[in-house]
Amino acid sequence: MKKLEEYVRAIPDFPEPGIIFRDVTSVLQDAEGLHLAINTMQDLVKDLEYDVVVGAESRGFIFGTPIAYNNHKPFVLIRKKGKLPRETVSIDYDLEYGKATIEMHKDSIQPGQKVLVVDDLIATGGTTEAMIRLIESLGGEVVGVVVLMELAGLKGREKITGYRLDAAITYEGN
Repeated sequence: MKKLEEYVRAIPDFPEPGIIFRDVTSVLQDAEGLHLAINTMQDLVKDLEYDVVVGAESRGFIFGTPIAYNNHKPFVLIRKKGKLPRETVSIDYDLEYGKATIEMHKDSIQPGQKVLVVDDLIATGGTTEAMIRLIESLGGEVVGVVVLMELAGLKGREKITGYRLDAAITYEGN
């Protein structure tokens, strides 16, 4: 059986020279790779008690929904601005290459709910930090973050000090 890392394709010099892009689509396109990714991420947080799973558009949906389903928990979407139909709360944050706004339905997290955040990647930590702040603005308590991949060299973990972060794969460089 292959290791999870073997399903991730490394693409040099994308999106710019010197960057090694870790392609999650190669994991998704292989049934065994997808199965292993979901099971590994789920196993990392099996000791956590949480009420709801939250994932960011779009790869957080891919990994978060099966974890929520397998554990009989609701799944809450965090989307890019303007994509949700009901009343929302939003937050602006900095990206590696610009700025972004994410939002979620105002009634999607209830005060005191324990929340597990699921995403494909933590790099600089900006998106993860913004998700946590958004959840907490609604009174939710983030009890953990689980990602498929961590690019440790970009120090995203430092932005979310004080929160549990589990990664299925950790790359020391960028």
